[in-house]
Amino acid sequence: MAKLVLAAATPHNPLLWRAMRDPMPDDLAGVAGNFARIRDAIRDLGVDVLVVVGTDHIRQFFFDHAPAFVVGKAAHYHGTYENEVRTFGMEYVELTGHPDLAERIAGRELLPEAIDFAVSHEWRLDHGFVIPLQYLRPELDLPIVPIHTNATLPPLPSPRRFAVLGEHLRETIAGWESDARVALITSGHMATDVGGPRQFAGSPDPAFDAEAVAWMRDGDLEGAIAGCRFDRVMAAGNVTYQYVNVITALAAMGGRPADLAEATESRFASSPFFMWRDPA
Repeated sequence: MAKLVLAAATPHNPLLWRAMRDPMPDDLAGVAGNFARIRDAIRDLGVDVLVVVGTDHIRQFFFDHAPAFVVGKAAHYHGTYENEVRTFGMEYVELTGHPDLAERIAGRELLPEAIDFAVSHEWRLDHGFVIPLQYLRPELDLPIVPIHTNATLPPLPSPRRFAVLGEHLRETIAGWESDARVALITSGHMATDVGGPRQFAGSPDPAFDAEAVAWMRDGDLEGAIAGCRFDRVMAAGNVTYQYVNVITALAAMGGRPADLAEATESRFASSPFFMWRDPA
């Protein structure tokens, strides 16, 4: 049977793409080092497939169609939008999908009991997916199943729905008749404001960041769900709800404490880095 051998969470800030170049700036060395730790773990664990949970930034899924959860079922994906190339210096990428695993996650004839998914057979991935992949697997040679979570356009799924997503992914992978070794990659933010006086001036809410790290460090799934109330998270920063993607990883790993749990400081807002390796 297939095995979930790793789950992780990283930032996806597109400003990192130009900033993290040789010589590496001192304030980004920690960010680069944590990306490298997770990248090395993916390599060392012999991962075959990546399930990538992230949030589209109102590009593919707009106000006229904003599903809560979308599973990508395509065989191939284009990555990066024109303005991301122009503004951030990002690169266009081509990625291979894994339709078989995607179909198992989303359901074939019927939706799974746990969660109602939308599906997409044609999807251009933005920096919320591309940036983590380029740092964690720069060869871009592993097939992926992208899963969009609506963490931007209210009404949003509750934090418990993200936990249900993680549990569903764990159970689906465990029941897959395959010898594949699967990694779950999520991305999001710690306390972060985009626009306004709190933008990229360090963490706008260090208290939230400390709590958010502790939930993962201690394996406190119920604490994370309770602590990510909409009003509390949005007070920490207007895009902070994307942190809730990390709950998916914690739930997928059975709520056990993370092996890496850090809000890494940088010239931007603090960056989330969490990792769980299969103990076997």
